[in-house]
Order: sequence, then C-alpha cells, then structure tokens
Amino acid sequence: MKIYENKAGNLAAFVLDPDHWDDFVRLFGERGACGGCWCMSWRRYKADFDACKGESNKLAMKELVDRHQPVGVLLYLDKQPIGWCAAAPREVYLRLEKSRVFRRPDSLPVWSISCFFIDQAFRRKGYTLDLIRAVLNFCRMNGAETVEAYPQIPYSEHVPGAFLWTGVPSVFEKAGFHETVRRSKWKRMMRRSLDTAPDEK
Repeated sequence: MKIYENKAGNLAAFVLDPDHWDDFVRLFGERGACGGCWCMSWRRYKADFDACKGESNKLAMKELVDRHQPVGVLLYLDKQPIGWCAAAPREVYLRLEKSRVFRRPDSLPVWSISCFFIDQAFRRKGYTLDLIRAVLNFCRMNGAETVEAYPQIPYSEHVPGAFLWTGVPSVFEKAGFHETVRRSKWKRMMRRSLDTAPDEK
C-alpha cells in the first residue's frame, strides 16, 4: 500500500507487507542492515537479540510481516528501495520499555519510530525527512494519536550515518516533533501529535 509520494512523483513509500518483502531483503543486504540486525534490535531483549543475529532475526521479522503486523515503511526512488523506517506501538519494543534513558514520562499510549536505514549511496540527501513523513502517515493509518522518537545528537560532523540509526533531532523538529524529557547528553526523546491532517506529499 502506497502511503506517501513526493510532488515530483519519483519518490514513494509503501508499507512493508509480504508483497514488498523481497525489496526489504534487497535493501538490507547480506548484513541485515547492520550486524544481522534485521530491525529486531529493540524488539528483543539484548541476550536474545545477540543469540539470534543473522538468519534468526530475519525469519522473526518475516513472520511479523507475513502476519501483517505493523513494522514500518520502505522508501523508493524511481522504484528502487533506498530507505527504511521502523514504527510500531511502543510496547512491542521490549528493550525500549526497559530503557532508563527512554523510560515513559507518562501513561499516554504512543507509537515509536525506532530505526532508520538508508542505502549508503543515498545518505545525507534529505531522505530521512521523507521517511518520517511517510511513517507518520503509516502510524495515523493504524490509529496512532501520538508518535515518539529517540534521535541522537551527532558527536561530530563526520559521524558515520550508520551510527545515527535513530535519526537526529533537527530532522524531527522539521517534521513537527518537540522534545519531552532529557535524561542524556547525547540522546533525545521527542513527540508529535497526529491530530492534524496527513503530512504533505
């Protein structure tokens, strides 16, 4: 299902479902995005995740997709998959729920944007903002009213893009997010309400 398209029509985002699984695999490559993660890092406790790096994580993600569980969106440029953004109800991210830095500030039900992965050839070109806009539409489509994010302050201008897998605060600010609580020098906790119209394409 297409949930986002830019005005030029060359950029579009689709929900990750069984029809788009092969493109997800193509984007993540043999390393599963990073060290066999397959975007299961926050969905499993650390010991379980470490024991399942690689094929086990891949199969676990495929099972979620085959069951049509909400996991995230793929971004395409001219029909080529170039980016990924994960989002789901916060409670499914077991490690996030145990985090001291990101512990819940209140009891409000939220959806969490947990991860980005962009093909190396397309990093630092502004596509993260498109992914955020797409995933906000995805969250809204699934009934979310508030979306939470956990970006990180870059420690230098040359920090590798792969290290910023939760995004950076500035791009979330452009997408209408605001900071909630701060419990870390480098990590931020931000939110946005979805009581507005769908984000511009």
